[in-house]
Amino acid sequence: MDINMLLSRYKTGERDFVGVNLHKANLHETDLSGANFCGADLSGADLSQANLSGCNFTRANLTDADLTGADLSCANMSEINLIGADLINVNLKQTNLSRADLRSANLIRANLTRSNLSEAELSGADLSGANLNQANLTDTNLNEAELNGVNITGATITEREMSGLVMHTGLSHKWVTWAGGC
Repeated sequence: MDINMLLSRYKTGERDFVGVNLHKANLHETDLSGANFCGADLSGADLSQANLSGCNFTRANLTDADLTGADLSCANMSEINLIGADLINVNLKQTNLSRADLRSANLIRANLTRSNLSEAELSGADLSGANLNQANLTDTNLNEAELNGVNITGATITEREMSGLVMHTGLSHKWVTWAGGC
């Protein structure tokens, strides 16, 4: 499916784009809110400044995608591949990112308030200045993640996620909920 066909179908009310191939598509500043991209290939796509709130990206491939400034609030992004993706200033508020692969992703100043990042892979990701207020980080891999200036106030996190991490000056962790471990 090409971009024009996608936009035309979306405009007529279609929201089901399961498995669509939009590799390297330019969807900058596009409103695709509420669409279903389950299993879609959007690797290398430009989705910067796009409205993708409420979308379903379960098991989609967004490797190296540009999502800078996009609105992904309340989206379902479980088991998504976001390896190396740019998510600078992205709105991921109340987003389901459980079991997501965000290795080496750029999440500078991302809003992850009340997001579910349980079992997510964030090794090597840059979360500088990100807001993880009340986020669920249970069993999340934060190994070698950059956490300078991160707000984890009210986040649910286990001691295992924090072991081996260097807590930088400016990291806010007041009122963190420590989940019980086995």
